[in-house]
Amino acid sequence: MVDNRYATALVIGSVLSLLATVYLSVAVGTQHWYQYNCPPAKRDGSNASELRKEFINGEFDEKIYSDTMFHLNGTLGLWWRCILVPSQSPWYRERDPKMETQCVSFTLPQQFSPKYRYPGNHNSDEDLLRTYLWRCQFLLPLVSLALVFLSGLVGVCACLCRSFTPTLGVGILHLLAGLCSLGTVCCFLAGVDLLHQYSPPPEGVEGSLGWSLYLALISFPLQMMAAALFLWAARSHRKNYTRMTAYRVA
Repeated sequence: MVDNRYATALVIGSVLSLLATVYLSVAVGTQHWYQYNCPPAKRDGSNASELRKEFINGEFDEKIYSDTMFHLNGTLGLWWRCILVPSQSPWYRERDPKMETQCVSFTLPQQFSPKYRYPGNHNSDEDLLRTYLWRCQFLLPLVSLALVFLSGLVGVCACLCRSFTPTLGVGILHLLAGLCSLGTVCCFLAGVDLLHQYSPPPEGVEGSLGWSLYLALISFPLQMMAAALFLWAARSHRKNYTRMTAYRVA
């Protein structure tokens, strides 16, 4: 039999875990981790059609797609890179041009491709730090979601077996998942900062954090709070059960 306090902690922890999973899943699937804002003067002066064609159909090159995002109000995500360009619809070209977002996904081989000390120059030395930061930023959220899914399976098995012992493992899995979520944000921010050191944006182009990154950042404290509740419930219930057993034996 479970005390009401422990049952309440489990319910609240489960709700927090669900919210964290939803936030992190949305963050991974969207492209608004980092966004650039280019002044109209610079944007109008650039050859938008050529940049757009190279961005969508050209070969994968970090220097090319970074420069395109600088000039065309681009956004960067874990799996997507996007630009804001005038619509190709004839109706809109006859009137005021409507802006539309066009995105290109990073393929799995591209996620593992090396980063170079001088972006765009494949003859330069490989930048191991940026390479592994990039790989970690897309692997860690997947690991985090996998750990939460595994903890859910453990929790279901615990309910079926009517045992409170696996709750400790559920708390540890959520703790590791929260650290992975935090690691994702840190790796992404460090990678973007290093990229701007080697390939700085043009003067007047401003970069800012997007709402997708904030969703991933919010999932970290939610997972940590869920882990704390699960660990507290498991530890307190175990102490209480031990005392009750000792009292009955006495």
